Amino acid sequence: MQHSPRRRSILIAGAVGLAGAAHLTSPAVAAPGRTAPVTPPAPALIPKPRSLKMTGGRPFEITAGTAVVVRHPAPEARRTAEYLAGRLRRATGHAIPVVTSGGSPQAITLAVDDETPTAEGYRLDVTHGGVHLRAAEPAGLFYATQTLRQLLPAAAESGTPQGGPWTISPLHIEDAPRFPWRGSMLDVARHFFTAEEVKSYIDILALYKINRLHLHLTDSQGWRLEIRSWPRLATYGGSTQVGGGPGGYFTQREYAEIVRHAAERHIMVIPEIDMPAHVLAAQASYAELTCDGVAPPLYTGEKGVPNSMCIDKDITYRFIDDVLGELADLTPGPYLHIGGDEALATAPEDYRRFISRAQQTVHGLGKRMAGWEEVGLADIAPGTVVQFWADAAKARAALAQGAKLVLSPSKKAYFDMKYDAGTPIGHDWAGYTDVQDGYTWDPVTYIRGVTESQVYGAEAALWTERVATFEEVQYMTLPRLPGVAEIGWSPADGREWEEYRVRLATHAPRWSELGWRYHRSVEVPWG
Repeated sequence: MQHSPRRRSILIAGAVGLAGAAHLTSPAVAAPGRTAPVTPPAPALIPKPRSLKMTGGRPFEITAGTAVVVRHPAPEARRTAEYLAGRLRRATGHAIPVVTSGGSPQAITLAVDDETPTAEGYRLDVTHGGVHLRAAEPAGLFYATQTLRQLLPAAAESGTPQGGPWTISPLHIEDAPRFPWRGSMLDVARHFFTAEEVKSYIDILALYKINRLHLHLTDSQGWRLEIRSWPRLATYGGSTQVGGGPGGYFTQREYAEIVRHAAERHIMVIPEIDMPAHVLAAQASYAELTCDGVAPPLYTGEKGVPNSMCIDKDITYRFIDDVLGELADLTPGPYLHIGGDEALATAPEDYRRFISRAQQTVHGLGKRMAGWEEVGLADIAPGTVVQFWADAAKARAALAQGAKLVLSPSKKAYFDMKYDAGTPIGHDWAGYTDVQDGYTWDPVTYIRGVTESQVYGAEAALWTERVATFEEVQYMTLPRLPGVAEIGWSPADGREWEEYRVRLATHAPRWSELGWRYHRSVEVPWG
């Protein structure tokens, strides 16, 4: 791998029109002697909604008199309304006030709806007179706004006023997700990305209704979070990265800002402190964490080095208690991810003892444990989130103990895999993963013998040994992320590659307006 990545040309697609490939409704039949009314094509939404019907009639239009009306009691509903109005103001140049009553006839209304089936479900109605977003819980309202964004022209994503018009064809949508866990993992340990870059990544996830950001915060090449009781972890262990660059770390204030930014978009942060392997950065920072008391040098190589925490030293568990304790205080979500993968230098019995002790710490902090598939080899509590990446037997061992299974198959959902032989960055050890490969799989059928009730969701993963800049993060994420998002959200019935690839192509102008870089896969008809 090059230590100083050369500048690479990343293509931006030109404008393409709305596709008429998603659930086209039949044209209305005209009376003799009359012209049949034209039913507009269904919008190219990703993820595909559970139910969408074009209802016909004159379109709704955002005008200078449009307001966002909040009729939902939750404070988060007001926050979502302000988020939506802010986006619309920038692109339309209109005032778009947020009010709690009244408003213009051309209002966008966020209201409570006890009929939606889940906390993340919603209903969305567009008529000539207004747009109505209804949900039982604030999360559903937020997802409805993300659908609304996709119903508007791509220019609605602009950061400066555009000419419009801002019209939406009348329709009715009823929607709710298939799985509770729809995630994306970003490795900030091998190469560091700033808090602002991570927040920009969160914005990509939000548009496609991803609700988990899994941050891989530590590895042998870098420690990326300030731990005040062990300060050298960040200042020394975080001082470099793969290739010997300057590295970096999040202060606790910066990490809290990432968590806040994600929460405002109804995304839960899942922080990972990898152990008992992948710990060279920690051991280089504190020699007492090694078995012989000798600190190894900082590691800037790409390949993993077999190493292990010292299982029999008391200080190992004081370290874990301190680190996870500070992390728990900073992270409002219920999960702490302990890694647990590739512990090749840890004897099997020692590994089981270590995972049991780490799990005890996590539970003592009032959290639930998450880990990679290897933790299924230890005794884990029912409800532990176990992340499959390669070994079905280990996943089944976890399921036998009542684990919740999240699927991140390396052959399908690892975004560090190259699209094809010509991709300038990335790996190919799990094979090439172009857009079709990343879309044509199902979490329930991927591992033989797994039932739908055992699957908690799906998660993409982007490891960054060979991904050095945030532009490259975007390039490896898009256009594959929307496919994983649809796998996690939409019903399995009705998902079809030829139809999806046409829908996906229409999102390119939106990405361009947002300034997001992407790979122009030959599998997608960009136009």
